[in-house]
Amino acid sequence: MARFLMLVICVVLVVFSWPTIKDFLHKKDYQESIHSLQSKINDLKHNATIIAGSNKVHHLLDQLRSDNSNQPKAETKSEKISLETPTKHIFSVNNIELGNTKSYVERRVGAPKRSTLNEYGVNWTEYHHRYQQFFMAMYNKKNQVIGLYTNQNLISSTNGIKIGTPKQTVREKLGTPLTGIQKGFTIYQFDKKSDYDVFLVDDTYVTIFYDKFQQNRVTAIQLINKNVEQEKKGFYTKASTALKTGFEYQLFDLTNASRVMHHLPILSWDQHVQITARNHSKDMAVHDYFDHNNLKGQSPFDRMQQDHIVFLLAGENIAYGQLSSIFAHEGLMNSLGHRENILRKDYQYLGVGVAFNQQEQPFYTEDFYAK
Repeated sequence: MARFLMLVICVVLVVFSWPTIKDFLHKKDYQESIHSLQSKINDLKHNATIIAGSNKVHHLLDQLRSDNSNQPKAETKSEKISLETPTKHIFSVNNIELGNTKSYVERRVGAPKRSTLNEYGVNWTEYHHRYQQFFMAMYNKKNQVIGLYTNQNLISSTNGIKIGTPKQTVREKLGTPLTGIQKGFTIYQFDKKSDYDVFLVDDTYVTIFYDKFQQNRVTAIQLINKNVEQEKKGFYTKASTALKTGFEYQLFDLTNASRVMHHLPILSWDQHVQITARNHSKDMAVHDYFDHNNLKGQSPFDRMQQDHIVFLLAGENIAYGQLSSIFAHEGLMNSLGHRENILRKDYQYLGVGVAFNQQEQPFYTEDFYAK
């Protein structure tokens, strides 16, 4: 009974204090301090923001949620996969190699969870069990694997490279990474400051992503058949409704796959807040700006409230110019503010919105919240 009374008091305190808390959070000085902090931790093409109450409010929320049976539970560790050394290529993902058939893949791992268009003009097909043992495969018209990606402990290789391998070791094994890819008479240069390496091995473009918050160790891998990469014209893919939807769902699923790796609850897709996110991405793309505050001066939280979204905790990630959902996600994970949003345990819902400008460059918005 005493605990019940305490919870009732907590609820009353939150309800009656909320107008004051909201006023505090929207004060100009506070927002300026947030933007000042962000400018120090984010690069030019990323930005992140979050709204929350004081420590007392966090304490009250923790108490309230501790007894909430509807609160998502942290994902437990799944049964470890026995990874085998690849036989045809240097790398495999979940014991699957480029060239394997779709029927072979699905005999091993079961039916796919989702299939959505990617920047290569084909689909990423996703496999997982509540985002554990998560990987994506790409198939050609003959249903042969032509692309693979994972950000979980499913990488096997003939040279010992796996999740957690240091960057220096990767380069010792694979040599000097490429500085760009030539397609016809055009060379597409890679960003020298990027947190990934690209190698051409076994007629495969191998992209190794590193986690700079884990001493630059391998955190993900993408394998793309050389011919598939060469057939992709230009740096950006022609915008379409299907590609927009693909990037949105892929970014959502990549976020949950990362949360599972950190033993956090998976987020629920929220179509309501997706509209808020889409509208902001579209606004940035059309009016050529990149900021959490739109040209009317509205913050993410103003926009969410305007769209009648009720929240106690909310945050937003934005990104611009990354050629795919994978590169956007990996970039966000290597930016402190964005990483904190992606891995914040209290969030319950996520909506992702993507829009393209006239140069086919994508704008990504992720809106998180809890209620």
